[in-house]
Amino acid sequence: MMSTETTKAARSGDATIDQSPLYETKRHFRRSRFMRAVRNNPLAIFGIFVAIMFLLIASFPGLFTEHDPIKISPRDRLLVPSPEHLFGTDELGMDIYARVIYGARTTSKAIIVVLAIAVGVGSVMGSVAGYFGGWFDNVVMRITDIFIGFPPLILALAVNAVLGRGFTQTVAAVALTWWPSYARMIRAQILTVKHEQYVTAARAAGVRPAGILVRHVLRNSIDPIIVSITLDVGYIALATAALSFVGLGAAHPTPEWGRMVAQGRDYLLVQWWYSTYPGMALFLLVVSFNLIGELLRDWLDPSAIRKL
Repeated sequence: MMSTETTKAARSGDATIDQSPLYETKRHFRRSRFMRAVRNNPLAIFGIFVAIMFLLIASFPGLFTEHDPIKISPRDRLLVPSPEHLFGTDELGMDIYARVIYGARTTSKAIIVVLAIAVGVGSVMGSVAGYFGGWFDNVVMRITDIFIGFPPLILALAVNAVLGRGFTQTVAAVALTWWPSYARMIRAQILTVKHEQYVTAARAAGVRPAGILVRHVLRNSIDPIIVSITLDVGYIALATAALSFVGLGAAHPTPEWGRMVAQGRDYLLVQWWYSTYPGMALFLLVVSFNLIGELLRDWLDPSAIRKL
């Protein structure tokens, strides 16, 4: 029969093993494996540095430039890169460096909102479907099958075209096509975890199903979600930039990397800097978060032990 202390621990969601030497050994093992993962993938340091710089620029763009990103100056149109205008100017005389810097804020807003919606909706739908099963599981999985049956970018393009042009519509279109992958991934994790012994013990101790789902099942299914979120940062940035490239994203003069690349293609042969710098910013963002995602995958994935 289960003791009173064990029952209380199960009901509160605090595992007794957290204070045991075994838990400390596990923490040390994960920490050492993280360091080995870093040594195995030194480029991840570059990715972490670029990601930190992106977050700083998106949060405090005024610290990195004194120019107004939407100030029109016809006398300064299509200037070459110089100390005054580091990335040159566009056809309206707006400083491209300032627009790239402030474009990081636009991109970060899109990424945060899309991930919040996709992970939030996907987590709720996938966890409930996986843990309780039944007709709700069948309905959710058939809906995700419909969404996943279309290429994400094509589906987002169609939804964005229906909703209309604008930053809000673009974010909504991308988020609408992104949640099914999280729902399926979380459901698969929960189907694996919900039959573990600690879940059975919590159920026998009288813990409510919602408590088991949140404190035990989801808590032990979080590692693949973290890796997927990290990798999706770059993909979401590419998706929103692609929609802006075809004219469905943020309206001009809002600084947005995809639209800047699209506007500069008419001047690419003579004013190469117009499209090159926002394109490089997008490239660095995608590469950096992919490197971080690979590092987290090697660290958190148990199958990576053999590689490390």
